[in-house]
Amino acid sequence: MSATKSMKKERRVKEIVLGILTFIVILSFSFPFIWMLLASFKTQAQIMSTSQFFFFTPTGKNYSKVFGEYQFLKFIWNSFIVAVGSTVGSLILGLPAAYAIARYRLQGLGLIILVARIIPGITFLIPWFIIFSGLGLVDTYTALILSHMLVGLPFIIWVMISFFEGLPHEIEEAGLIDGCTRNQVFRRIILPISGPGVITSSLLSFIFSWNNFMFSIILAGDKTKTLPIAVFNFMSYSEINWGALMAAACMITLPVLIIALLAQRYIVSGLAAGAVKG
Repeated sequence: MSATKSMKKERRVKEIVLGILTFIVILSFSFPFIWMLLASFKTQAQIMSTSQFFFFTPTGKNYSKVFGEYQFLKFIWNSFIVAVGSTVGSLILGLPAAYAIARYRLQGLGLIILVARIIPGITFLIPWFIIFSGLGLVDTYTALILSHMLVGLPFIIWVMISFFEGLPHEIEEAGLIDGCTRNQVFRRIILPISGPGVITSSLLSFIFSWNNFMFSIILAGDKTKTLPIAVFNFMSYSEINWGALMAAACMITLPVLIIALLAQRYIVSGLAAGAVKG
C-alpha cells in the first residue's frame, strides 16, 4: 500500500510540475499578444505608463481611428484577395506537380523546386519589379498573387510530395482497373485521401501570404495595399501612434489566430502524417 501511495504521490508531483512548466511556456509565448491586445485599448499615455499595464480605463478610439480614418476594411479585402488567389493558384499548380514528382521520381524537377524554396525571396524583388513594370502590372492583384506564389508554390509541392509518396500504389491500380484515367484517379481518389495534407499546405500558404510584407512593399500601391503595409500609416518621423498601431496589429493577427485555432487538428495531423510518410 505504501509503495502504491508513493507512486501516486510521485505521479501527482510530476503532473503539477509539468502543468507549471506548461503554463510558463504558454505565458511566455502569449505575452506579446496579450500586451498588444491590452495596448490596443489604451491611450498613448497609458501605454507609456508602467503602472497602468493591467489596470486602466479602456478606450475604443484606436479601433475607430483604424477603421474610420485609414480605410482598414479596404486593406483587409486586398490581403484576403491576394492570400486566397496565391493559395488557390499554388494548389492548382502544386498538387499535380507534387504527384508527378512523387510517382515518377522526377528528382531533377524536385531539385529545382527545392532550390527555388531555399533562395531568399528578397533575391527576386528587383527582377519581379522590372518584369511587372514592363508589363504594366505594378499595383495590381496579379503581380502580388504571382509574387506570393513564388514561396507558396514550392512549399505546397514539398509538403505534398511526402503525402503522395506514402500512398500505396494498389489504390491507383484499382482505380485504373475500374476504368478511370490517370487524371480521374488523381482527382477522385488521390486528392480526397490526401485531405489533411492539402488542408495543411493551403492553410500555411494562406498565412504566409496574409503576413507577407516584403513583396507588397515593392509591388503594391494605393489600390492594392495590404495589411502589413497599411501599418506604416501609424508611423511617422516625429512619433508612433502606438494605440492605433496595436489595434491594426490585432486586426492582422486575429484572422490568422482564428484559422489556426479552428484548423489546428488538421494542421497537426497533416504535418505529422507528412513527416511519417516522408
